Amino acid sequence: MAIIKLSVTEQRRASVFFTCLILAVCAWIVITLSNTYTYNVKEILNFKNVPQKRAFHSLQSDTVNVTVKGTGWQMLLSKMNEQNKIIKVDLRTLDSDAYIVLSLQLPAINAEKAVKNEIIAFNPDTLYFDFSDRGVRRVPVQLVRSINYQQQFTQSGDVVIKPSYVTITGPSNRIDKITAWQTDSLVLQNVSENINSSVNLAPSAEGNISISPRTVRINIPVEEYTEKTMELPVKLVANNDFFNVKIFPQKVKVTFTTSLSRYADIDEDMFEAEANLDLWRLYGYSVLPVKITRMPPFCKIVSIEPRNIDFIIKK
Repeated sequence: MAIIKLSVTEQRRASVFFTCLILAVCAWIVITLSNTYTYNVKEILNFKNVPQKRAFHSLQSDTVNVTVKGTGWQMLLSKMNEQNKIIKVDLRTLDSDAYIVLSLQLPAINAEKAVKNEIIAFNPDTLYFDFSDRGVRRVPVQLVRSINYQQQFTQSGDVVIKPSYVTITGPSNRIDKITAWQTDSLVLQNVSENINSSVNLAPSAEGNISISPRTVRINIPVEEYTEKTMELPVKLVANNDFFNVKIFPQKVKVTFTTSLSRYADIDEDMFEAEANLDLWRLYGYSVLPVKITRMPPFCKIVSIEPRNIDFIIKK
């Protein structure tokens, strides 16, 4: 491959040429982006000042095609800024009308845009709404959570949500189907102490349904846990024919975890272990599995020894 050797003078000329070329390209880009253009984009409708006395449902998509006028710089920024793709539409006139004309709100819509590229037209320009009876309903709050605890720590009591109910308002035929309202996800890692947090409610997917309040307080008690082992007598159930049944062993060792603060207060009266004779009578079991049917809610079974017991039936 031939190597072109340039003299010092030729190198200087080449350097000047490429410098001028780069400057010319930069100048062309600046001039091009400074020109005014019209272009079409899809933008999301966000309703404000919703009617309080009328429930409504939009009869079209929540996005509209928008014709925008702006410089190339503004067009570039608008494509990079997702927040600029939201149009705030005032629904105050729905108290008396069944439609909204977007072009009548152009000055207010343009004034609220984050990037000042001017909207000049909408497609569709008129939004139509369907109205129905407006209802009010109270539903329980449902916590959505993903909590990871430190080793030997875990939840030690019930979750407390304040308020535990929220009020939803909207079309009766829609809110009557809502049985609970979820929160945003509460995600925590490496937890070793009580959780007290403010959590937002999940936003409504429909503009004609409102929630009050929008935030709740969450309290989750967290304690360090330890293991405890107790011997429990096994109670035989479903002996409907009053057979003379002997079980071996008559007691099992149950290992469970519990919080340190309640360790000393736990005794065997709080637990109940059962073996069901119907498993032999109906299904032919040769041994009976042991099941813990009663225990404190703040305890968690780790193991039962033995898991199955032998039995002898004397008829």
